[in-house]
This record gives sequence, C-alpha cells and structure tokens, in this order.
Amino acid sequence: MSIDAKRLKSIVGGSAGNLVEWYDWYAYAALAIYFAPVFFPKGDPTAQLLSTAAIFAVGFLMRPIGAWIMGIYGDRHGRKAGLAVSVGLMCAGSLLIAVAPTYATAGTWAPAILVVARMLQGLSVGGEYGASATYLSEMATRERRGFWSSFQYVTLIAGQLVALGVVLVLQIFLSEAELEAWGWRIPFAIGAVLALAVYVLRRRLAETASFEAMKPDRRESSARNLWRDHPREFVLVAAITAGGSLAFYAYTTYLQKFLVNTSGFDRQTATVVMTAALVVFMLAQPVWGHIADRFGRKPSLLFFGIGGMLVSVPVFSALAVVRTPLAAFGLVLIPLLILAAYTSISALVKAELFPAHIRTLGVALPYAVGNTLFGGTAEYVALWFKGAGVESAFYWYVTVIIGVATAAFLMLPETKRTSLIYED
Repeated sequence: MSIDAKRLKSIVGGSAGNLVEWYDWYAYAALAIYFAPVFFPKGDPTAQLLSTAAIFAVGFLMRPIGAWIMGIYGDRHGRKAGLAVSVGLMCAGSLLIAVAPTYATAGTWAPAILVVARMLQGLSVGGEYGASATYLSEMATRERRGFWSSFQYVTLIAGQLVALGVVLVLQIFLSEAELEAWGWRIPFAIGAVLALAVYVLRRRLAETASFEAMKPDRRESSARNLWRDHPREFVLVAAITAGGSLAFYAYTTYLQKFLVNTSGFDRQTATVVMTAALVVFMLAQPVWGHIADRFGRKPSLLFFGIGGMLVSVPVFSALAVVRTPLAAFGLVLIPLLILAAYTSISALVKAELFPAHIRTLGVALPYAVGNTLFGGTAEYVALWFKGAGVESAFYWYVTVIIGVATAAFLMLPETKRTSLIYED
C-alpha cells in the first residue's frame, strides 16, 4: 500500500470511529425529550428536561478527567491506542443506558444508573477529542491540514445527524407512547453495537509518524509538565473552547429543544429542521478547512468570533417568534455557517500549538476544561434562564462568551506558519 493510500485509510478509519463516538453522545441529547418522564417523576416538562440536562452536564464534568487520563495515555502509548480505549468506554456507557431500569421499577436507582452511564461516556469523549484531533492533524499532509482535519467535525456532526436520523425514523414508525415507553432505547443499543465494531477497526489503524519519531524517554506527558511548559497555550485553548463550544451546543443540541419549547414546533418538525440545517453545517466544514489552508487560521477564527457576536441575539430573538419551518431553517443556518469557520479548524489549531510529546494532553485537557464549564452547561443555563422568565438573557450570555474567545483568537499566533507538527 502506498504512503498516500495508507494515510487516507488512516484518516477515514479515525473519522469513522469519531462518528460512532459522537452518535452515542448526541443520542442522549436528541432523545432526552422522550426518556425524561421515564427516569424522573411526572411533572412540569421543563423541570424534567432540567433534570436530564443536569445529567448531561455530569457527563461533561467527567471530560477533564478523561482528557487528563487518556491524554497522557495517548502521548505515552500511542494515538491509536487512545482511540481504541475511548470507543470501548463509549460502548459500555451506551449499553448501560439501553438496558437501564425506569423510575417506576427501580426508583432513585434509575437516575443513578443514568448518571453512571453518562460518566463513562464523559470519560470516553474527554479522551476522544484529544486523541482524534491529534491523530487526524498528524496524519494530514502539511499543505492540506486544514482540509483533512476538518473531517473531525464532519464526522462529529455526522454522528449527530445519524442520531437525529434514527430518532426521525422512530418518530415515523412508532407512536409517541411507544417512543416514551421503550422506543428511546433502540438508538443506544445500536450505538453500543457500532462502538464495539469500531473498537476492532481502531486497533488496526496505523500509528502516526509524530508519535513513532519520539524516543521513549521523551514521552513525559503529564498535567504538571503541561502547565509548567505551556501555561499560555493552556489558557488560550480553554478560552477559545469556551466560546466555540458554547456556540456549538447552543446552536445544535439545545436548539432542537428551543424550537419545541419556545418556538412552538412539534417534536418531529423540530427534528426535521435541525437535521436539514446540520447537513449543510457538515458540508461546510471542508470548505472552511480549505480556506484556512489557503489564507491562514486566524482569519477564519476571527470571522466566527466577530460574526458570532453580531448574530447571536438577533437570530435567537427571531427564532423565538418564527412560525414556519422554512423560516426557522434559514435562521438556524446563519449562525451555523459562521460557526463552521471555527469548528473546521479548531482541533488543528490546538494541535499545532503543542510539541508531539505532550500534544494529545495539550489538546484534550484545556479543551475539556473550557467545554465542561461552558459547552456542557449551555443547555442547563438556557433552561434556567427560561424558567426564571428571562430567556433572552441566554442570547446575551452566548454573545459575551464568544467575545471572550475572540480576544483569545487575537492573542494566538498564526499556526499555519508556526505549527509544531513538523512531519509532512
């Protein structure tokens, strides 16, 4: 097999695993509106969603731990080894949700089991991001790193689309009562089986040249060394992740619920609108990746930062009163296409900031911190503002945190020129 063919196979293989990881992760968010009553006592729908959103946030709280443990593991034992372990943990978490007892049969044990499952998935995704970002960035060619690394978010969004697609099929063939009773379990069972298959696939991937070039005595990755040697990079990655992750979760996972709870669409219509918008968002990733290869990373990052601050309040305000699915689709596309300028290269920019011996941890840990504090709590904060009767405050909250990320973008070097990934 030629070097280029081997490289392409590795990128495709790594991306396929990423798709399954994020399918399992987003299945929870997409199905929360159905299984919330099963795990929590009946009552106000917003209160039930707040409970499931809190458990969603618990998964994010495990991300820094997963990033820390598996970031070090990936730096010391190899990128593909870290990828295999992360998808194995996701398999276990999804299987546990698929077979979890309901509140009616197990009482408080039911939400407790759900918490444990989300903790496993949080550990998995915490390690997955750093390993996947590092693997794809190191496998890509120097001149096309933006394009090839953009496939991390292509597959991430594809995972979300598959989850939404499965939900849409279930909505067509099952009644609301059947979905709430047992139908919501099906996507988690599918995810567990797919994750097991990808585990086998990832064990057969090629290792990156960056890792193989390291001498064993240079594999000294640790959180202490990361903070000691790269404090500025750590803070910058956490800051840009805060704005990017909050925007991503606000305009993807939470927005489906927003279209139901605030805009007034039925669940199926909201799913269709978000599925169509996410397809366009996914296809925009390689386009922005190519632009970053040609013009540099910082122009794309600043386009997202400035654009995100300008459109967040107007778009959310318009969506709150929109009445037709087509109009909702058009409005959702505005922030998503701006956000794509960031998501397409966010993993690459982080990977280019760190040397090989600590790269996986350097990408994973500060990302997990920023993502946990702002991405993982996005839905909970939005619902809290809604419950307090000041839903519009969330729109401004998103704008301010994107502004923090924009300040960090200005402080970043142009990593296309200063990249610490030396291999071609």
